[in-house]
Amino acid sequence: MVSVLIIDDEEKLRALLKRIISLESYKVFDSPTIHQARQILETQTIDIVLCDVKLPGGSGVDFTKEIKSKHPYTEVILLTAYGNIPDGVQAIKNGAFDYIVKGNDNDKIIPLLSRASEKIALQQKVTRLEKQLAKQYRFDEIIGSSVALKNAIQLAEKVAPTDTAVLLTGETGTGKEVFASAIHYNSNRSRQTFVALNCSAFSKELLESELFGHKAGAFTGATKDKKGLIEEAKGGTLFLDEIGELPLDLQPKLLRLLENGTYIRVGDTKELKADVRLIAATNRSLEKDIASGHFRDDVYYRIAVFRIELPPLRERVKDIPLLAKHFLGIYSSKTNKNILSISDDVIEVLKQNEWKGNIRELKNIIERAVILEDNNILTMKSLPFELQNKGGEQTGTSGMNLATVEKIHIQKVLNFSNGNKAKAARLLNIGLATLYRKIEEYHLK
Repeated sequence: MVSVLIIDDEEKLRALLKRIISLESYKVFDSPTIHQARQILETQTIDIVLCDVKLPGGSGVDFTKEIKSKHPYTEVILLTAYGNIPDGVQAIKNGAFDYIVKGNDNDKIIPLLSRASEKIALQQKVTRLEKQLAKQYRFDEIIGSSVALKNAIQLAEKVAPTDTAVLLTGETGTGKEVFASAIHYNSNRSRQTFVALNCSAFSKELLESELFGHKAGAFTGATKDKKGLIEEAKGGTLFLDEIGELPLDLQPKLLRLLENGTYIRVGDTKELKADVRLIAATNRSLEKDIASGHFRDDVYYRIAVFRIELPPLRERVKDIPLLAKHFLGIYSSKTNKNILSISDDVIEVLKQNEWKGNIRELKNIIERAVILEDNNILTMKSLPFELQNKGGEQTGTSGMNLATVEKIHIQKVLNFSNGNKAKAARLLNIGLATLYRKIEEYHLK
């Protein structure tokens, strides 16, 4: 229930407003003075303050500023016996939601309360979403316990509260954007925008426009002014993924931004100020790009003030079961399946894979396997064929026992025959009934 505090020294008017507002299902408090109102605001959760401009002990216009400084999410509507434009202007500057005249505008009070309530509900929703994001991007939500990962997390935790530029390096799929988001949402800029741009996704002309914005008429098709992502990220964080793909002739413009916080839109001459924190990422060796003349060393030294290397998945073998089970939970829920665990032989195969695509590759394989799996445990038959083959190549009793070899061979023949059981039985030189028994025994398809 939305709560309203009425502050007015006219007792009859206060009682009338209290009755009218209570009938609209608001929880109502009232006070004849600013002093008493302060006590109510300190002891009760007040959503909306309906306040007279002239009160014993002070001005409602000045009190509005005090309320907004201590209770920023409380909305204030000011009431005055006489309309006064300077007071109205100052009230809005002090953070008032609106300013209305008593008597003439009584019919506006309930609609105003309704609009203020909608704004409060929206603010509460935004706050909840911000809290969810903050929780989602906490560093302890990054899955893994390997030493290499923990070292990277510790570095990220230390640099997050600063405005220092960060360079995230590592192979494709190692989670660079996850780290960039975590750094942002654990920084002093967390309530502002996080904007991500992949430098390899655009041509030079489009990339320049996307990043810096452009003026109308700057090029064919530029019919109106366009904000760039630098402006969109005002007060927040700009994440430039694949920074090594940034064209050489755009790098001086980025350097200008990093050195003095200014930039110029495409087709403009006016210098604009920017307040953004830069996080960059690359899977390339920028040192080699500098040596070959494809990347400027002065830009490199500005973006690599604090460098964090993210380890490839093959160096985090102990994290693979944790990640696999995490993705299993996500995709089981998305597909409305009740797959509760992963078989030991699948875990063993996953741990032995090279993972050239790192976490992204593992995520995709688990998603596909969940779609294919019909049991409540993820089994070998749902893995891609190349991983099933690796299961047969494992050393030790889990991979080389006769049952495992037979299971893999039967699955290969079934795949070759496109599921035609009669054809598969002929190729295996066994009876059809035997094949069906083997299919059921090994949970094959």
